[in-house]
Formats: sequence, C-alpha cells, structure tokens
Amino acid sequence: MPARFALALILLPLLAACGGGGGGTAAGKVQSASKKPALTKPALAIPRPPMRTGPLTARIQSAPGLEGVIGASPADLIRQFGTARLDVWEGDARKLQFASDACVLDVYLYPAAPGREPQATYVDARRAGDGQEVDRAACIVALRKR
Repeated sequence: MPARFALALILLPLLAACGGGGGGTAAGKVQSASKKPALTKPALAIPRPPMRTGPLTARIQSAPGLEGVIGASPADLIRQFGTARLDVWEGDARKLQFASDACVLDVYLYPAAPGREPQATYVDARRAGDGQEVDRAACIVALRKR
C-alpha cells in the first residue's frame, strides 16, 4: 500500500496539469463567459508625441475687455489695480490677485522668453462672496474704479 500511495503522489501533479480547463467544452461543462482571449498585439498603436526640448511658450488669452491686462507687466498691473492682495511665485510663473467687494481677479504671468520679466497671459474672475465665476471684463472695470 505505501508503494501505491507514493505512486499516486508522483502522478497527482501530472494528472492535475492535464485536466485543468482546456480550450474546449466537455459534456456537462459550460465554458466560462468571463474568460477573454489573450491579445497578442495591440488593436491600435498610438504613436508617442515627440519630446519638447526647448522652453514652453505661454498660450495668451484673448477676449474683449481684457485689453491693458493681458500682456501687462507686474508694475503695469499694480498701477491699474493697486497693491496685489496675493503675490505667488511658482518657478518662473507668477500669480497676482486683486480683490474688491465685487470680485476677485487672478492674473497669471509667464515670461515671454527665458530670463525676461513675466507678463500677464491669463485672467480668472470670481465673486468675492461665494466664488462663482463672473465676467472677467466686468471685474477688471470694477477693480479699476475702486
């Protein structure tokens, strides 16, 4: 009996390898719908975009009523709106925030070229009370009048 037991232990892994869920269906067995065929190559190859080697150039916002703000230097903005409530630097980018009871204006400045002074390229405006977006041009007019 011990010889039969040893033989069974030796043959058990071989038998298990032969019987485990092959490709076809056997009588009384239902093939699992959750099994998905392995893909051998991608259905769609998307090429990787080329790596940028030079400095990034800022995309400048353009909209009616932003004249005099977009393209302005920090000194120009302070002359128009007074001292900024917030002045934040992140690398070579800068954000100046001007506020009144009517609205809050965030002006984002980026250098036009490496080593040059940042200039305003984008503005955001929101109500001072609840933070809801407001018309940028109207906020600029309100801040200039204060």
